Order: sequence, then C-alpha cells, then structure tokens
Amino acid sequence: MRNLWLFFLRYYAFFLFLILEAFAIVLMINNNSYHSASYFNSANNISADVFAYVSNAKSFVNLQTVNDSLSKENARLLNLLLSSPYSNGVKKITKSDSSTLRRYSYIEAKVMNNSVHNRNNYLTLDRGSLQGVKPKMGVICGNGIVGTVKDVNEHFCTVISFLHKDSRISARLSATKDFGSLVWDGENPRFASLKDIPTHVKVKLGDSVTTTGYSQKFPENIFVGRVVRCELKSGDNFYNIEVALSTHFSTLRYVYIVEDNFAKELADLESKEVGND
Repeated sequence: MRNLWLFFLRYYAFFLFLILEAFAIVLMINNNSYHSASYFNSANNISADVFAYVSNAKSFVNLQTVNDSLSKENARLLNLLLSSPYSNGVKKITKSDSSTLRRYSYIEAKVMNNSVHNRNNYLTLDRGSLQGVKPKMGVICGNGIVGTVKDVNEHFCTVISFLHKDSRISARLSATKDFGSLVWDGENPRFASLKDIPTHVKVKLGDSVTTTGYSQKFPENIFVGRVVRCELKSGDNFYNIEVALSTHFSTLRYVYIVEDNFAKELADLESKEVGND
C-alpha cells in the first residue's frame, strides 16, 4: 500500500493533468452542441460495432444448435410433401373415401465420415437401427441424391455413396420424361452420365434430371442435376449425356434417410411375380 501511495505522489502531476483534461472534455461536450453531437455519434458507432461483433460471436457459437434444429425442421417438412402421401381413396358410385396413407418418411442424420476421391466412396451417418434405419434405404440431401444405406448397427449406418462403381439410379429428363440410368464414371465427383436415352429423343442442354420413383430407394421428382453435354458417337443407338450433379458431396453435413413405408409390401408382391415366371 505504501508503494502505491509513493507511486501516486511521484506522478501526481500527471494524474492531475488527466483528471483536469477529462473534466475539460466533459464541460466542452455538455456546453457545445457540435462537440456533443459528434461525441454521441462516435459513441453510438463504437457501441454498434461492439454489439455486432458480440452478436456474430454468439451466432458462431450457436451455429451447431441452429444447424441441428434446421435439419430436424427440414425432415418434418419433407414428411409433409405432397410426394410423400399415398392416396387410398376408393370411389363407390356416389361415395368416396378421401383418407390417405403416407408413402415416405424421412429420418434426419448427420454425416460422421465421408469420402469423395476414391473409386468406391462411402459415408457414415449417426443414425442406426434404434432410429428405424435399415439396409437399402435411400439417402438424400437438400440438393439431391446421396446414396444407399449398406450396413446398420444400433447407432450408426454406412452408406454407399452415389460416387461408387456399383451405384445406378433410375432418372429421367424433365422436358421429355424419357428415363435411363444415372451412373458415375469414377472421375469428377461433380458429374455423372445418363445412359440409355435413345437417339430419337430431343435432348436440351440445361434440362433438369430427376428421379423416376421406380425404385424403392428414392421418391419421384427429386432433383438430380442438369444436362451440360450431349454426344452421339457414330453407330451408337443411345446418347452419352453428361449431367452436372446438384449434390456437392465434398460439403455434405446433414442428410435425410428415406423410408418407403410400402417397401415390404412391394417386395413381397414382386417376388411372387418372379416366382410365377
């Protein structure tokens, strides 16, 4: 304490100068309208900048929570899409039943691991059998298709990415409704090839490509990408169509697992047809 007093006594002139200077500034601000306005404008600008930095910091800290809530909300909205219900209406002369059953359900999931630069790529998701995930379920994201569930345990599942040599998805051109098989050539993760489109079809650059809904993995009309190139080699009966994929596989973080509520019923029926043949 004694050293503190000695310090103030040694530099009392400097501290007295600071006090008088501050008092003079206060008097100037209070008695001069121009300086008063300038002071408050500057103070408001500084305060606004400080609050903006604080707000941005809080937003960054809460970003994970916001992403989780948005992912859950997106899954809820997907479950309400018009493409999800299956019409069970039955008309009997003048009486109709307008009840509906839901064809598809969606399970939101976070990507725990992902590869894009291999010939055969996979993902790992934080959802498993406890959440109702089963092998062969389709996986989509907000931009398009992702892949197919392969193996499942209680809390996690692995997904065969569309960027895989064995991936093949039924897709069609929006303009003409002609469909073929969408496959990845193993090179650029941003592009795929649409096969089996015959040469009499008028293919337009920029035309959108969507899922057909023919498989039990993906609902109909999920956007896949756009036609960026169409070639015809001499002697071929089908176009070689290059599609720019809408899914950015290298930035995937949240996805949705698609559950077809009628999958077992369809599989049982189709297996009987195969058996009868």
